[in-house]
Amino acid sequence: MALGCNDLPMRLTFTLLFAFGVFLSSGQQMNQDSAMVRQIYDEVLANAEAHDNLHYLCKEIGHRLSGSPQLENAIYWGKELLENYGADNVFLQPVMVPKWTRGEQETAHMHVGEEAERIRITALGGSIGTGGTIKAPVIEVKYLEDLDTLGREAVEGKIVLFNRPMDPLLINTGMAYGGAYDQRSYGASKAAEYGAVGALVRSLTHAVDTFPHTGAMRYQEDIPRIPAAGISTVDARKIKLALKEGKEVEVSMNMNCVAYDDVEQFNVIAEIKGSEFPDEYIVVGGHLDSWDIGEGAHDDGAGIVQSIEVLRTLKALNYTPKRTIRVVLFINEENGNNGGKTYAAVAKDQSDFHFAAIESDSGGFSPRGFSIEGDDEGYDSLKEWVGVLEPYGIHVARRGWSGVDIRPLKNDEVLLFGLVPDNQRYFDYHHSNNDIWENVNRRELHLGAASMASLVYFLDNL
Repeated sequence: MALGCNDLPMRLTFTLLFAFGVFLSSGQQMNQDSAMVRQIYDEVLANAEAHDNLHYLCKEIGHRLSGSPQLENAIYWGKELLENYGADNVFLQPVMVPKWTRGEQETAHMHVGEEAERIRITALGGSIGTGGTIKAPVIEVKYLEDLDTLGREAVEGKIVLFNRPMDPLLINTGMAYGGAYDQRSYGASKAAEYGAVGALVRSLTHAVDTFPHTGAMRYQEDIPRIPAAGISTVDARKIKLALKEGKEVEVSMNMNCVAYDDVEQFNVIAEIKGSEFPDEYIVVGGHLDSWDIGEGAHDDGAGIVQSIEVLRTLKALNYTPKRTIRVVLFINEENGNNGGKTYAAVAKDQSDFHFAAIESDSGGFSPRGFSIEGDDEGYDSLKEWVGVLEPYGIHVARRGWSGVDIRPLKNDEVLLFGLVPDNQRYFDYHHSNNDIWENVNRRELHLGAASMASLVYFLDNL
């Protein structure tokens, strides 16, 4: 029956009452969320064990390169810890990973005339060894394309120093790292294409110090392989200044790297079963492996212990999730990402539905917010939730990179989040002997864990 004019006030009354009810409901939910977040932060800041767990991981187990006994120890340490924290289910997921070792400590010297001065280098991950000491003149370039201009006559028989710094004008240091990454990843093959006998790559850091940084590099199948090493920013500058003064500079270096056949290791997966949607998964994780220098404290021991702390905190608060919460300690992120790829492949084969995934892999610094790879609705929800977390120093909600380990899960449905901490100091430590437990602040680490647990709670209640 059509409504007449006399019915309009009644219809308007119902509309207003409905709107008011929605408003009250929304306000009640906001109050409930704020109260839960307060409980999460109180529990973490009062009782967190993440910093102590990181101490054990760094000091008792140490660096954890894929294929190493140390990573094997870390896998079973993580499994036992998650079991002790009351996970409903903990299991190991087999992953085939590369095994590469650097052997004895690398040595290198800079030669100018009769003078020889020690310089600090570290083999890049995956590099071949030198087969004894090699010595050759050095040429400096900034870009891979510079070798095309120089040509074979200028490059053949030389050691090429790729000496392009990270862009200091970029506030986001991750973007600066990405802008300089090509010389480490592809520099050796590009130099070998023109007959070079070795490659040195300026460490990818804004710091001016004597810590050489390692990291993955890749050889092209159709180009001869030459040894490649990272060189400290201080020593890269020394070579640059000598060359600028017109001096002939030679470098001698000895590296003892060896590559072996792949071996089997494991992702560690722990679950708190969902009460309403047990077949919908929210993943929170980081990567358990690290490079074989330093202790892998920021990269990514911090993300590992923060993810474990999420589970400990939810269990301590007797929180019963609607969806199944999975903590995943991924392996082999540094030199292949087989852990992340295997996890995603198994999930696809089993038709597992992942509602969301959160990764911490940018260091244990003060949390600022989250980046998201997802649809507009997910982005709008993140912005809304960051408003709830604003009193805790969280203000960043942006579209952007989530994480290497969880990226293979990307599809049109899953929401992928990356924890965004203050990253100005991250690359001072990244992939170097400087990445040790002493350089991770306890409170900042725990604040990051609390922000991750809060996001898990929010996603679980969407």
